[in-house]
Amino acid sequence: MVALLALVSSLMWGASDFLGGATSRRLPALAVYGLSQVVGFVALVVVVIAVGAWDDDPAYWPYAVGASLLGLVSMVAFYRALAIGPMGIVSPLVSLGVLVPIVVGMIGGERPGSIEALGIALALVGILLASGPELSGAESARPLLLATIAALAFGGMFVFMAQGSAHSPLMTMTGMRITTVALMVLVWLRVRTLGGARRVDMPALVAIGLLDVAANVTYGYATTMGMLTTVAVLGNLYPVVTAVLAAVVLRERLRPIQYVGVCVAIAGVLSISAGM
Repeated sequence: MVALLALVSSLMWGASDFLGGATSRRLPALAVYGLSQVVGFVALVVVVIAVGAWDDDPAYWPYAVGASLLGLVSMVAFYRALAIGPMGIVSPLVSLGVLVPIVVGMIGGERPGSIEALGIALALVGILLASGPELSGAESARPLLLATIAALAFGGMFVFMAQGSAHSPLMTMTGMRITTVALMVLVWLRVRTLGGARRVDMPALVAIGLLDVAANVTYGYATTMGMLTTVAVLGNLYPVVTAVLAAVVLRERLRPIQYVGVCVAIAGVLSISAGM
C-alpha cells in the first residue's frame, strides 16, 4: 500500500509537470505556477471543511510554511538555471534532490533492506538517466550552482512535507498552499498582471492544480506509513513519468539514454516493492 501511494503521487506529479510544461509554452511559468496553486488551495479548503481537519494538531504549521518557501526557492532557482544553462545538465542535477530525504531518513535511523537498497540505487540511476543527462555543455558554474540550490531546496521541501504530515498530511498541504498563495498575491500586486491567462487556459490550470495537490496529499500520507528513504524515491519518479508522457503524447523523441533510464527506474521500483 505504501509503495502504491508513493507511485501514484509520482504519476500525478509527472502528469502535472507535463501539463505545466505544455501550458508554459503559451503562458509565463509564474502565471502557470501561481494560478494552479490557487486551484489546489481552493480544492484543499473544500476537502478540509468536508472532513473537519481544521482541528488537527497545529504543529504542522512550521513545516508547511518551510516547505512552501523551499518550494518557491527551488522553482525560481530551477527556472533561472534552465534559462542560462543546458537542460540536459540542469534537469538531472535537480532531480538528485531526492538524495536529501534519503540522507535525512538514514540519519533518523532508517535502514532499508538489501533488496530495497538495490531498488533505491536503481531508481536514482533511472531518474538521472531519464532526465536526459549531457556530459558537456555548461558554459559557466552559475547554472550548476543554481541547479544545486534548486536540488537542495526540492529535497528539503520533501523532508518538511513528511515531517509536517506526521502531524496532519492534509493540513500540511493546506498550510503550504495558504503560504504559497499569499506570496503569489503579493507578487501579482507588485507586477499587476496574471500573466495573460484567459478562460480558455483554465481547464489546463485546474488539471495542473488538482493533480499537484492530490500528489502532495498522497505523498504526505505515504510518508506516515513507510520509511522516508523509500517513499521519497518512489514519490520522486515523476521525471520518468514526464519523459514518457512527452514521448507518447507529444511524440517527442527521447534520447537512447532516457529509454535506458526508464527501464532502470522500473527495475528499481520492482526491487523496492519486493523488499517492502
